[in-house]
Amino acid sequence: MNTGQSPVERTFDGAIEQVFAGGSRPPVGRYRLDLATGTWAWSDEVYVMHGFEPGQIVPTTPLMLSHKHPEDRARVDGVLRLAAETGRPFSSVHRIRDAYGRTRTLAVTGQGRRDPVTGQVVELFGYFIDVTESHKEAAAREATASIQASAEKRAVIEQAKGVLMVVYGVGETAAFELLREASNLANVAVRDIAQTLVHLFSGPGVTVFPTREAIDEFLRNPVPPGDD
Repeated sequence: MNTGQSPVERTFDGAIEQVFAGGSRPPVGRYRLDLATGTWAWSDEVYVMHGFEPGQIVPTTPLMLSHKHPEDRARVDGVLRLAAETGRPFSSVHRIRDAYGRTRTLAVTGQGRRDPVTGQVVELFGYFIDVTESHKEAAAREATASIQASAEKRAVIEQAKGVLMVVYGVGETAAFELLREASNLANVAVRDIAQTLVHLFSGPGVTVFPTREAIDEFLRNPVPPGDD
């Protein structure tokens, strides 16, 4: 279906849709960069992203780069230089420090415009998208998942160690060594060995605690998960 959009506009809209797909809509602002003068035209949203009131300052390339996070500055400068040379669509996600010293994460997507007579790239234009909150939310989700996975991992290992401590009358360290040796034999993670051992006495249909002989056999010939 013909939407009436140019290929450039579709490129920009596609990039923005990818950001929006992550959750709530982040702030979006437009920009234009005059390559001959190095001056930028910002919509009000871009001023706000950088910690300024609309029209408070005259945005220039040196000013822009001064606000980039030191670890991202050279990469962003390289992206802009390449875009100025080729005019091809580009995108980048990088951090800035706004006028208040706060770190924000911006996505920028753009495209060059060529002079119809000389064919030279004379202007870059596109969107800034403030994805700070989206990144925070994603990081929080990842951290929560990591903490939960770590807690589950520790829990199943503690259960397996407890079984071995009771069955063999050994201490916590010795019980863990038994798990580690079985892990090495099966060439799988200690957590997987622990999980399989716990399954021996708590899995569906298990009505009796496994004998010491059964646990001996398991430790001698540990079965990786999914192979039983």
